[in-house]
Amino acid sequence: MKAVVFAYHDIGIVGLKALTKEKFDIQAIFSHLNDPDENVWFGSVAEWAKKNQVPVFCPSNVNTPEWIETIRKISPEVIFSFYYRNLLSRDILTIPSAGSFNLHGSLLPAYRGRCPVNWVLVKGEQRTGVTLHHMVEGPDAGDIVGQKEVLIEFEDTAYTLYQKLCVKARELLEELLPLIKKGIVPRIAQNLKNGSYYGGRRPEDGKIDWSWSVMQIFNLVRAVTEPYPGAFTHLPEGKKLFIWWALPEKGNVSKGPVGVLEFEKENVYVRASDGRLRLLDIEVGKERMKAREIYKFFRKQERGILK
Repeated sequence: MKAVVFAYHDIGIVGLKALTKEKFDIQAIFSHLNDPDENVWFGSVAEWAKKNQVPVFCPSNVNTPEWIETIRKISPEVIFSFYYRNLLSRDILTIPSAGSFNLHGSLLPAYRGRCPVNWVLVKGEQRTGVTLHHMVEGPDAGDIVGQKEVLIEFEDTAYTLYQKLCVKARELLEELLPLIKKGIVPRIAQNLKNGSYYGGRRPEDGKIDWSWSVMQIFNLVRAVTEPYPGAFTHLPEGKKLFIWWALPEKGNVSKGPVGVLEFEKENVYVRASDGRLRLLDIEVGKERMKAREIYKFFRKQERGILK
């Protein structure tokens, strides 16, 4: 079955490997040029394509008449999108005879849109998953083909959760790709009113508000810690302080303003609205500190309030 694939990131490679294993005839791959301002910690779809001798293109806008005509001339029977970052136009989606399918990193209709792995952690969810669905013009709104659930553990970060989703994505595709080849494709309509939609995230969205609950702050830390831009606050003198890892402790909050530093047995805590956060891995300027280093750093400072 002739396929055109839109792919990026590690899940893009997972999808391409699954198609190859199932002997789909990948005629062309569309991907993205890496953003020079982004931490590129994931595999390269473009390199995979070159290694496997598949034509690869990285246009800034694939929905122009020229690229639509290029795809139309290929005459794919099916189109797949695996973590491709742009929406495809109706003119592209209607080209293949067997349909167009997208793999999304949530249990649709929940967390449609961008950055679902980060958002489920920010919102404190206990489960998420991957969904293969029919593509329509609206983002992640088409009928569901199939899903796989992933449980979110207490200390999962966006990175560890993403790795779990890669495993489930492979399992899901191994089950569903043979059905697509046979033309037996399930359709489960989404009730978008029961779902949710979230947009993209920016580095500045990692700012901590110490008036939040301690679990809200912890969820933000684990949602944007490495390899993402990081959760941050500011020292009293205004320097930015990144919190790469910390653990919540409910209770033990004396009366007073939030953001106050507290010291116990060489541990450093920051007061939140209903508890406090124990700092375990931080960065100020170019200096990365853990455990006792954090205690020494703050003992040199005036006892202050993070903001």
